[in-house]
Amino acid sequence: MNAYSFFQHLHSGFRYIVMVLFIYTLIMALLGWLGRRPYTNTNRLSNLFAMISAHTQLLIGIVLYFLSPLVAFNSTTMKDPVTRYFTVEHWVMMLIAIALITVGHSKSKKLVLPEAKHKIIALFYGFALLIIVGALAAGKISILK
Repeated sequence: MNAYSFFQHLHSGFRYIVMVLFIYTLIMALLGWLGRRPYTNTNRLSNLFAMISAHTQLLIGIVLYFLSPLVAFNSTTMKDPVTRYFTVEHWVMMLIAIALITVGHSKSKKLVLPEAKHKIIALFYGFALLIIVGALAAGKISILK
C-alpha cells in the first residue's frame, strides 16, 4: 500500500465518523433550540468534537490533495469533470463548510442564552452539512459522467 492509497482510504473512511458526529450534533442543536433545552456540557463537547473531526478530515484531505493523481494543473483540468472536481471544486466547497463550522462554534461560545447557542450551532453546522452533502453529490455526478 502506497501513501496515496493509505490517505485515500483514511480520508474516505473518516468521513463516516465526521458525518455521524455532525448529524448527532445537528439533531442535538435542533432539539435544544426548538425545545428550549439547557445548553449542557454534552452539547459543548459534541459541537467541539464535530468541529475537530472536520478539521482532522481537512488535514487528511490536504495531504491527499498533494498525493492524488486526480489533481492536475494543466490546460485540460477545467475541461475534464473528474479532474476539475478533485483539483478545484471539492476542496473549495469543503473549505467553505469548515469555515462555517469554525465560525459557528466560535459564535456559540460567546453567547449566553442556551437557545441562542443551540440556534447558532444548528444554523451554521446545518448549512455546512448541506454544503458537504452537496459537494459529495457533485463528486458522484462528476465521476459518473
